[in-house]
Amino acid sequence: MERLLIASSRRLATPGRVTIRSNGWVCLSCRANRATRIRSFSRSSNTNSITSSGGSTLSQEHPNEPIRQSGSQTNKPYYVTTPIFYVNASPHVGHLYSMLIADVLKRWQVLKGREAYLSTGTDEHGMKVQRAAELQDLQPKALCDANAETFKDLAKKANVANDRFIRTTDPDHRDAVEYFWTRLHDSGYIYEKKHEGWYCVSDETFYPENMVEKRVSPQTGKSFIASVETGNAVEWTVEKNYHFRLTAFRDRLLQFYQENPAWVVPDQRFAEVISWVENNLEDLSVSRPASRLTWGIPVPDDPSQTIYVWLDALVNYITTTGYPYWKPGSESAGGWPADVHVVGKDIIRFHCIYWPAFLMALDLPLPKRVLSHGHWLMSKQKMSKSIGNVVNPFFALDRWGVDTMRYFLIYCGHMAADADYDNQFIVRQYKKGLQGGVGNLLNRVTRPKNWNVEQIVKNMTKMQSPSLLPLVENHRAYLEKIVKQADEDMMAVNPMLALDNIMKAVFETNKFFHEAAPWERSREGDTVAVEQTVFMAAESLRIVGILLQPFIPEKASGLLDRLGVSPDKRTFEDAVLYGDDSYGTSAVPLGEGAQSSLFPPIPVED
Repeated sequence: MERLLIASSRRLATPGRVTIRSNGWVCLSCRANRATRIRSFSRSSNTNSITSSGGSTLSQEHPNEPIRQSGSQTNKPYYVTTPIFYVNASPHVGHLYSMLIADVLKRWQVLKGREAYLSTGTDEHGMKVQRAAELQDLQPKALCDANAETFKDLAKKANVANDRFIRTTDPDHRDAVEYFWTRLHDSGYIYEKKHEGWYCVSDETFYPENMVEKRVSPQTGKSFIASVETGNAVEWTVEKNYHFRLTAFRDRLLQFYQENPAWVVPDQRFAEVISWVENNLEDLSVSRPASRLTWGIPVPDDPSQTIYVWLDALVNYITTTGYPYWKPGSESAGGWPADVHVVGKDIIRFHCIYWPAFLMALDLPLPKRVLSHGHWLMSKQKMSKSIGNVVNPFFALDRWGVDTMRYFLIYCGHMAADADYDNQFIVRQYKKGLQGGVGNLLNRVTRPKNWNVEQIVKNMTKMQSPSLLPLVENHRAYLEKIVKQADEDMMAVNPMLALDNIMKAVFETNKFFHEAAPWERSREGDTVAVEQTVFMAAESLRIVGILLQPFIPEKASGLLDRLGVSPDKRTFEDAVLYGDDSYGTSAVPLGEGAQSSLFPPIPVED
């Protein structure tokens, strides 16, 4: 029979007391004279990152006790997260993809003038990490320290403007998890019982009987029991542990889904979530015996049990906002609830079923949206170390360049489906979109000697003539729609579609410029046609350059430099026709020939 734990045995310390756990660990939140920390945001002029000078506050009435959220969410910072990544192995291109999606979403908000906060990091507890450390004859913390730095390096190398790199071994996260667990228990949602089931170490979760099947390994020919969802091996496990009353939230979850039909993107993945809740929901095991799993956060006052790695990991999203030390009346100052959780399709159940149920149990706000993306394949096959087709993101960034990889992954990635990674695809998209699209148009507008872009800009912005040539008028009408369309795409958390529409503007402008042929009109002495055509093409480049900043920050900056756009006129508000009358003279040498172009030829293509 299940046995409810005695709530009082897990009460937090009363004000002024220092709690010493049975394992000897002293909770940081209870240490004397702990400084009050309030997150303040300051925008970096170089990276568009939002830096934090703190992270939490204590109750003014009870300085040692955390606060429950109840305040307004008005004017809170935009908050986007990536999954936190397992440190049992090196980063792969899928990790990079998650980071880039979140980074583009954040940078778009910064472009629009809103405070924005991006959190990424590493998930460092659990059986998977413990076994990986044992295989390498390392202490788990040593493995985590080394591999966490690798993920940090990847974010930095890819120009990801994250404000926090959280590690689940961080002391403030341990505080948050212990408090979160205690509140779940005190609310009556945690109980203890014997559990039997199929446990997957790779996925760090139990699967019900109808979600496992017998398979044969193609490498060894041996049969094994695997998860239907992921194909990873499962093992029959019998143990006594704590459970969360997940089934108690079935109706509330389904009602929430019904009332928020756009909560999960894409729709097909939301349907999978709903189906799981309707057909497979069981109470959730939220601890493992310490005799099996030592690498994790012990259950408060019960060191014989270790908190389930996914409960531990999910709490990171509120740890970074200062939980549980939210200042009364300013509970959303750190960004919660998250505007978007970016996750891979393989972890959607944890984020869209377990996480909202945990939050509902504590009456905390739910994230506003979950964006689930597909995986990256190689030649239509899942990337696998055994096959030898795993893409090292560091090598890819070094070989193709940071912004080339950012462009390729966002432009060619998919939300609803998986995408195929191939060096030839990267070369093709670089040549078509960046070199032949943006770079070629930039050269055609800025390099010719038979017109002066700066003078044309001054003339055209001063007149804002309504009597445009038909071809120019058609392009003007097209260009006016691009900014709104791209913004609507981003608000629908579809950066791939936004980038696609921005690039369509590039291709359309190249087509327009070719048909208008201002070089020929110049030879004919048709000054009106030259000025109107060059101006509209220059405006297209300026607006596209502004909109590309979240996607390819360095190259977009280089584009605007070559146009001579002032750094203080590169915001979303500036992305309007006739919005800048001061550009046209390049701030950097334009050079001659292909090698000096913004997007030069690729030295080695295979």
